[in-house]
Amino acid sequence: MVDSAGARPGTHDGAGDGADGHPPVPSPGRRARHVVIIGGSIAALLTARTLSDHADRVTIIERDRLPAGPEPRAGVPQSRHTHVLLEGGARALEELLPGILAELRAQGSPRVGMPRDLVHWQSGRFYRRTASTHHLLTGTRPALEWLVRRRVLADSRITVVEGTEVVGLLGDASRVRGVRVRERGARTRTEVRSFPADLVVDASGRGSRAPDWLAGIGADPAHEETLDTGLAYATRLFRGADGPDGAECPAYNFTPDGRHVRGAVVLPVEDGRHLVTLSGLRGNEPPSEEDGFTGFAAGLGHPVVHDWLLKARPESPVHAFRATASVRRRYDLPGRRPAGFLAAGDALCSFNPVYGQGMSVAALGALALRDALADPRRTPTTRRVQRALLDASRQAWKIASGADRELPGARGNATGTRWVDRPGAWYLARVVERAPGDPVVGAAFRAALALTSSTAVLFAPPVLRAVLFGPVRPTPSAPPANPEPAAG
Repeated sequence: MVDSAGARPGTHDGAGDGADGHPPVPSPGRRARHVVIIGGSIAALLTARTLSDHADRVTIIERDRLPAGPEPRAGVPQSRHTHVLLEGGARALEELLPGILAELRAQGSPRVGMPRDLVHWQSGRFYRRTASTHHLLTGTRPALEWLVRRRVLADSRITVVEGTEVVGLLGDASRVRGVRVRERGARTRTEVRSFPADLVVDASGRGSRAPDWLAGIGADPAHEETLDTGLAYATRLFRGADGPDGAECPAYNFTPDGRHVRGAVVLPVEDGRHLVTLSGLRGNEPPSEEDGFTGFAAGLGHPVVHDWLLKARPESPVHAFRATASVRRRYDLPGRRPAGFLAAGDALCSFNPVYGQGMSVAALGALALRDALADPRRTPTTRRVQRALLDASRQAWKIASGADRELPGARGNATGTRWVDRPGAWYLARVVERAPGDPVVGAAFRAALALTSSTAVLFAPPVLRAVLFGPVRPTPSAPPANPEPAAG
């Protein structure tokens, strides 16, 4: 277990094996008595599943009262918006919870093939709808979270304390030894109690208060990298003229860029309905009023989504969301940080939601945690395990931040491009230009975006030749109503 035997007094957890002056924690194979996880998110649940194999008990502390079924909750304000499970995330989730993908499909989560089932518009061009090379699961976030929660909490070693918030950490700058909590409510708000633990994991999401908690015990907060495009979005549930089983075009995706500042996603969800999310960069935010929602879609680069909305029937109010900055907390960098504390999920690295990476990276992070704890060659110090969690999010961060840096009005300390990165940015621009019309380049591009392959797939010889020497192939000038027949 991570630092299960405790750090020696006066020392700090190190990344190496003693050469840096910070000796590894002894007896790494010893089980922890108690692990506390802050937050009841998907990342928290999957982290609990992994750590339950290394601890006597795991306690999840959640501010909300959890719903009994697949319903949105206050602590996840984006839960009413479109979500996707990328193929790389789906594979990781299945490895953590075998059989869960079949359960998702059984409860109605649609599976959308790319590019066959998706009308995709980007940079003024439509993608060819060739045979699918990757798939998305597009069911609602509450349905997935409820299914994960039900599976994870079936383990008697894992419990949830609901309606309770963490207000601080126990311990000092050398080691975290638990959390300070209070129940939510007017009568109990001043009653703070201690919750001892051998390991504390912050999985509280984008709004993590870990910087304050760490400062409160004399430790250094993590350096934060931020990148904010000002993107805002609004979502509404519709029942279209065609359901996902009978429609020739069950899904649409209009990607905003420097020239086209509005975007849209139309995805099938359970019960034959569609979630529609309209987005816009800073200064072009979609309205949160019902009257202006459909009209905003008329400003997209092509009227196909607006026309679809005119024929569809709304089944929910409009829900808006504005907190879309990408934030990465670098706990791996030098600093006075305690053993026994980890960050996971959005509390470690959160992304511009337009890329649909969050749930998938949460599953990949839980796998990375499992592998780091199981590695017999290395002592699982806090810093080493934290680095493994960060590494699980690096590709998604590279994809999201690389695209967002090119958008007008991007702000934050991660907006700069180093000169050594410019050749890569030039090459990626050529990939994006050729992906809509070239099946070879498109398949490689989707593999990287789906997190099933590393970005090295973009430099495989056939892709490299097409990107450097191949022409920009023609693409449909209008939305392709039907997928192309399979080759051969």
